[in-house]
Amino acid sequence: MLELTSITKRFFPDTVNERLALKGLSLKLDEGDFVTVIGSNGAGKSTLLNCIAGRYPVDTGQIRIDGKDVTRVPEHRRAKYVARVFQDPMAGTAPRMTIEENLAIAFARGRRRGLGLAVTDRNRATFRQALKKLDLGLERRLAMRVGMLSGGQRQALSLLMAAYERPDILLLDEHTAALDPSRAELITKLTKDLVEEHGLTALMVTHNMQQAIDLGNRLIMMHEGEIILEVGEEEKRHVTAEQLAEAFSRTRGAQLSDRTLLEAD
Repeated sequence: MLELTSITKRFFPDTVNERLALKGLSLKLDEGDFVTVIGSNGAGKSTLLNCIAGRYPVDTGQIRIDGKDVTRVPEHRRAKYVARVFQDPMAGTAPRMTIEENLAIAFARGRRRGLGLAVTDRNRATFRQALKKLDLGLERRLAMRVGMLSGGQRQALSLLMAAYERPDILLLDEHTAALDPSRAELITKLTKDLVEEHGLTALMVTHNMQQAIDLGNRLIMMHEGEIILEVGEEEKRHVTAEQLAEAFSRTRGAQLSDRTLLEAD
């Protein structure tokens, strides 16, 4: 479903500020995989998502989505394959438009139809049914401008919009980090439910190690533009946040094998 082969991304090449953000990174997600990504600031996590989404062109390597080579496909055309939820709740919706208008745009992704045709009585019924699952009462406020919603409500709406049309890959970029604990818990549960309901293939960046363990079937740890640890589905059931924290702290030294990183001292 998603295959990255030897991806390299360099910022400010041939200058004093040159930085190698991704170093020949390879990663494969099969259909239905939900992979969580942890790592320090500057590890390359968000750069990885930006390269998959097409926001940043890669310098070398190949990106394939559902078997299609999208390495040189621009971001606006890659959007038919990729949906994304950002850390900032304000980033995933159009604040001046209503809830139903935002949903109409999201639900028509990849189809040739105007907004006026998309917002119909029939589709409003579909919107209400989808919004009821959020348990936030938004199904009764379709005509409300999204800018009037709280951060948690907007993030829930962004997640629903991203997931509903079953993208080939769903990218989640620390999408609970800017929320208070109660709203973060709600969005975490909603993420789990929507991914499972729609059978989505997802890649989620998080700084919360327990969240990285609790969600998904695989986990990877990044450091200085490389994947230094991969935890498979069976091992993930038993790994603890303490083990991951210890492995994380040991990345400051020499590169270690996956087995070594998870062994106790």
